Amino acid sequence: MLRAAGDSATDDGSSVLTWLSPLGWLENLRPFADERWWVLALFAAAIAAQGVTAYVLAGRRDLGMSFLPTRPGRASGRLRTAGGLAWRLQRGSVLGWSIGFLLAGVVYGAMAEGAADLVGDNERAREIFERMGGRSALTDAFLATMTGMLGLVAALYVVASVLRLHGEETSGRAEPVLANAVGRLRWAAGHLVIAFGGAALIMLLAGLGLAVGHGRDAGPILAGCLVQLPAVWTVGGLAVLLYGLAPRLAPVAWGVAGAVLIIGWIGPALDVPQAVLDLSPFGHLPKLPGGGMEWGPVLTLTALAAALVVAGVAGLRRRDMTT
Repeated sequence: MLRAAGDSATDDGSSVLTWLSPLGWLENLRPFADERWWVLALFAAAIAAQGVTAYVLAGRRDLGMSFLPTRPGRASGRLRTAGGLAWRLQRGSVLGWSIGFLLAGVVYGAMAEGAADLVGDNERAREIFERMGGRSALTDAFLATMTGMLGLVAALYVVASVLRLHGEETSGRAEPVLANAVGRLRWAAGHLVIAFGGAALIMLLAGLGLAVGHGRDAGPILAGCLVQLPAVWTVGGLAVLLYGLAPRLAPVAWGVAGAVLIIGWIGPALDVPQAVLDLSPFGHLPKLPGGGMEWGPVLTLTALAAALVVAGVAGLRRRDMTT
C-alpha cells in the first residue's frame, strides 16, 4: 500500500511513502535502468538490525516464554464454549487482517480517480485493467480490479484460518478439548465460523475503505467486494475437505490458494487464455462495480463451497484424530 500510494503521488519513485516500503527500495534500485547499487545497503542494514534485535531479545527472555510477560486472566468463566476458545485463538489474526483490509481499501479507493492518469497512454496497462476489472469505465475497472485482488488475498486468510484446526490437532492441543464433553463438530464449527465469517468481515471492511477513499456511493463498491466471497469460500471449502478427509494433505490447500492468486494476478497481465483463467473460481465472478450482476456463478460457487465444507466435516467425524 505504501509503495502504491507513493507511486501515485510521484512519477519517479521519490515519494517518502515509496521509500518507507522495502518494495519501494526495489523500485528505486532501478534494475536494468541506471542501477542504484547503494540501495542494496538499505536491505543489508534492515536485515542486520532486525537480526541483532531478535538475538538480543532471545537472550533476555525465558525459554518458551515471550519477551513481554503474559497477563494472567480470570481463573474461571472466561472460555465457556468451544467457539469461545476458537475466538480466543484467532482474534488477533482477525483483527490484523481487518485493519489491513480497511487501510488497503482506503488507499486504493483514493487512487481510483487518478487511475486514468496512472495508466496514461499505456494501452497495454489499460487492457490489463479492463481484463481484470471488466470492460467498463476505467475508474470502475480499476475498482473492480482492486476488489478482485483483495478477494484473492482474502483466500489466503480463509485457508490460514481453516488450517488452524490442523495445527491444533497436530500439536496435541485439540486432544484435551475433545477429551471432555466437546464433540468434533462443535470444536470445528467454532474455527469454521471464524474462517468464513471472518472472510466476510474483512471483505466488508475493504469495501467500506474503498468507498471512504473514493468518496462515492458505497453500494456498488460493497457489492464488488462481497461478490468475491463465493470464490473465497470455495477455496476455504477445499481446505476443509482436505483437512477432514486426508489431514496429511491439508497443506496442499496453500498450493491451491497460491495457484489461484497467480492465475488471478499474473494471468491477465500475460494474456493467458480464458480457459486458464476459468480454472480459478474467481474467474467466474461478475466484474463489479461497472459490470452486470450474474447470479448463476455466484450461487453455484456458494453451493459448491457449502458442499465442500459438509463433505470435509463428515470426513472429520469418521476419521481417527491422529497425526
